[in-house]
Amino acid sequence: MLILPTKDQALPGRDNEMHVSNAHYVTGQPLKPPFADGLRSAIFGMGCFWGAERRFWEQSGVITTAAGYAGGSTPNPTYEEACSGLTGHSEVVLVVFDPQKTTFNQLLAVFWESHDPTQGMRQGNDIGTQYRSVIYCQDAQQLTEALASVIEVEATLVSMGYPTVTTEIREAPEFYYAEEYHQQYLAKNPQGYCGLRGTGISCAV
Repeated sequence: MLILPTKDQALPGRDNEMHVSNAHYVTGQPLKPPFADGLRSAIFGMGCFWGAERRFWEQSGVITTAAGYAGGSTPNPTYEEACSGLTGHSEVVLVVFDPQKTTFNQLLAVFWESHDPTQGMRQGNDIGTQYRSVIYCQDAQQLTEALASVIEVEATLVSMGYPTVTTEIREAPEFYYAEEYHQQYLAKNPQGYCGLRGTGISCAV
């Protein structure tokens, strides 16, 4: 599906949370809150969450990451439900970071450089509402920084011949963890699929 369902159209989901182990496969850090005092978080979606999650866990200052679903109406969806287009969710990555070691702006640079944010309800050959580009912010300051960054990025991309940016930017809705096998998928399956393709832009931090 290429059109987001309304709340009335969305699948009902379930009350029970997805069971996942609470240890990051790569870093050993917790996947679930509460996180250590002083850490910050943000949620990014840029196509299939497998490659997106790896891109962020590789960054200095990122403490932990988790694959999940956000932005839709269906509580605690399954992967199959998200792929149906009837939840409204995007495949996303929860990124928890230490602001003493990296910044939200540095993570924004990774986000903008790692995918094509102009494709609407798709990313490359992955087509559907679950693959849309999103930034879900923890607070008003992050929201301000994200909205400022998109102005610069869009100007650069349009000058390169790309259409306007379609990234959805807003304060973070509820994050639902994806199934255990999706967590740190490319660390567990090094030859697994990664569809990330950037546009060639470089973002100043």
